[in-house]
Amino acid sequence: MKTTRFLSASAGVAAIAAAALVLSGCAAGDAAESSTQTDSGGKITVWVDPPRVPAAEAFQEAYPDIEIDVVQIDGTVGGKTVKQSFANFDSAGSGWPDAIFFPSNDDIAWATSSSSNYAADLTDLLPDVIEGYDPAVLSFCDIDGQIRCLRNDAAPDVFWYNKAFFDENGYTLPTTWEEYGELAVTIAEEHPGKISGFLGDAYAINRYLQGANCPTNDRVSETEAHIDLSDPNCERATELLTEMYDGGALSTQGIFDGDAAEAGVNLVMSPGAVWWGNYLFRDTWKIPAGEMSAVAPLAWEGESSPSTGNEGGGLWGVSSHITGKQLENTLTFATFVATDPRWQVDLSTGLPGYGPVQDAWLAKIEADAYFADIPSVQQAFKDAAGAVQPYAYMLYDTGSVWTEKVSPTLISGGTVPDAIDAFGEELVNQAQSVGYTVQ
Repeated sequence: MKTTRFLSASAGVAAIAAAALVLSGCAAGDAAESSTQTDSGGKITVWVDPPRVPAAEAFQEAYPDIEIDVVQIDGTVGGKTVKQSFANFDSAGSGWPDAIFFPSNDDIAWATSSSSNYAADLTDLLPDVIEGYDPAVLSFCDIDGQIRCLRNDAAPDVFWYNKAFFDENGYTLPTTWEEYGELAVTIAEEHPGKISGFLGDAYAINRYLQGANCPTNDRVSETEAHIDLSDPNCERATELLTEMYDGGALSTQGIFDGDAAEAGVNLVMSPGAVWWGNYLFRDTWKIPAGEMSAVAPLAWEGESSPSTGNEGGGLWGVSSHITGKQLENTLTFATFVATDPRWQVDLSTGLPGYGPVQDAWLAKIEADAYFADIPSVQQAFKDAAGAVQPYAYMLYDTGSVWTEKVSPTLISGGTVPDAIDAFGEELVNQAQSVGYTVQ
């Protein structure tokens, strides 16, 4: 037997949260007490955003004997409705879903906090699944030595470039970040209007500062964060962006801006997530087939290994409040959505985070025949995951601070160092405002 409950993003969460508030009121002084684990006897409830509804449907088809409620929630990145609902559940001591696709990766910070402790430690519950991940891919779920979530898809930055443009003009691909900056300025001088990067979206922090291993999201403990924009790794990123911006090679727009496509067609190279290929180049910016390609991430001069950022890649969480058959079925669900080809290969648009099914997904790139050098793209996608630099999801929203401070500072006439200083100052303020001691 199975049931499906597709509630609207707002109504579904609001109704469940309202129920929790009623329970919270009844609980009165007992609200703060920790709940005991429950066992429904087998029925499970899962929360998914709209793009993950097909994952739940595929699970239902694969496991028709598991009774399941599927609740469609608000998938807005940075939205607050899910977080507020969980706060109500924590207060009431009941109401949590058995599994969830977190709308924002930052959600894992509050879901693993001592005040919530929603996300179960999966280390001993799913050891075989965990073994199938590259440690760098799963690092975002590794919190104090416990694996508290599973990656749905991997989103490492590769180095994208317009192969048709490079071939036509005889340019040689850079292999270091420093060469990238120099070539970007040269191309901007020789081909006015051509750009080599975007600064205005929330993921720019990952492309450039995380890619430099700059400590903006360095989790020391649940209550301590290390933020230091004067670190040499931050300074090399600032120097790179200064060179490129002053040389006219960077746009202050963000990749999701409504008019970004006008600039996007003039992008000749940039670090960018694996999902840029289909989502941005093909489907959004309509760059013709046979132009774009990708190679492995860049290295910094003097370093032997590449260094790159990560832009997204969703997280699945499992409730710590369940046991018995309810937990068993929830783990079956979590294993399916994280590893099964019927979702990860056949239906998912992102590179699977789970290693053993990546090759089957990458084979679809060849059939699609969009990229200029398909073997290079496939290899770059595989190689990039291991080059992602450390970056912890925190209670403060680094991407929002970036978009609020960096491009507005530049547009108003400030320099890149001015923008980075403003970003760093506000980031520390935000971290302290949510309770972190900043080192």
